[in-house]
Amino acid sequence: MNTSCLVDEPRPPNPWRRLVWPWAAFWLLMLAVGIQQSLWTGELHVWRPLVDYGTSALGATLLLAVQMKRTARLDRFLNHPLQWFLRACAWMPLQMIAYLSAMFAMRIGIYALGGLRYKHGPWHEVLVYEATTFTLYYTLFSGIHFGVRSYLAWATERLRTEQQATLAREAQLAQLTQQLQPHFLFNALNTISALMHSNPDAADRVLTRLATLLRAATDASRRPEQSLAEELTLLRAYADIMVQRFADRVQISWQVDDAAQNCRVPTLGLQPLLENCFHHVVERRNAFTHIVIRTQLSAGMLHVEIEDDGDLQQLPATRGVGLGNLVDRLQSLYGTRASLELKLRPGGGLIAEVRLPCAR
Repeated sequence: MNTSCLVDEPRPPNPWRRLVWPWAAFWLLMLAVGIQQSLWTGELHVWRPLVDYGTSALGATLLLAVQMKRTARLDRFLNHPLQWFLRACAWMPLQMIAYLSAMFAMRIGIYALGGLRYKHGPWHEVLVYEATTFTLYYTLFSGIHFGVRSYLAWATERLRTEQQATLAREAQLAQLTQQLQPHFLFNALNTISALMHSNPDAADRVLTRLATLLRAATDASRRPEQSLAEELTLLRAYADIMVQRFADRVQISWQVDDAAQNCRVPTLGLQPLLENCFHHVVERRNAFTHIVIRTQLSAGMLHVEIEDDGDLQQLPATRGVGLGNLVDRLQSLYGTRASLELKLRPGGGLIAEVRLPCAR
């Protein structure tokens, strides 16, 4: 299935909106300078610089809008600045003629409406001055435009990279979660098989709990995290299944910190820890086994411990599929902030501790 059509194209923040106010402030500053110059020369008609700089601002804004639309097609040359500037400035002579013609036409027309004559110096001097000013400002704003377009391209690429990394992480989590299902299902079906002939009612209860866990395992690929309270509900269902099988050989104690109930944990992330206790301890010994499940919230970190009082006196050299899978999920979800540690229990047995940040 092609999921590319289901994923929104990443959209970087629009810097042009942030430039609206600096652009307006620039022309207000130019207007203030023009009014000040008019007052120094004894001119008391404030409307004259308002007309002059107002027409310049209007023409420049329209020209900038046209230029932005044109250069939007030049992003493929952003890695080659010289080519970008040559193409961006290719129409500058025609734009300058159109800009100056429109600006002077508006000024002359507005003055004429007021019954006045627009005064200016010799046309060749005025045109040389205006053309030089236009070229300087055109070059300056082209540089700013190039910087903004480069930032947008960089931001878009960064968002696309982050989005692809997120999709890859979600795919990895889905794969890791799906690996849990056959491993867990095999053990649960063995339990049901053992109960089916000796205790049909217990087998029926186990099947009901198994259905609950299978629904959770199916949803886990779409919901890689859930609250600790929800996770403990599933863990109790799994514990009930296993206790049905080993009722005379195991006891489970729950020491749950209510303050940690809303912390987010990997869906079905604690089940492999309890499964290890049954697979490596309860199934392999005839003595009674006591399992303790603890959760505690401390300094923003969630600590989950599953302890057994088995016969283990030395830490295992390797970790099985379930624990290795859990470590991969923890690293994918939380990076170095989460960990799984195996510790020997004083007097024999094992303590498996998971530490992860408590996100609510």
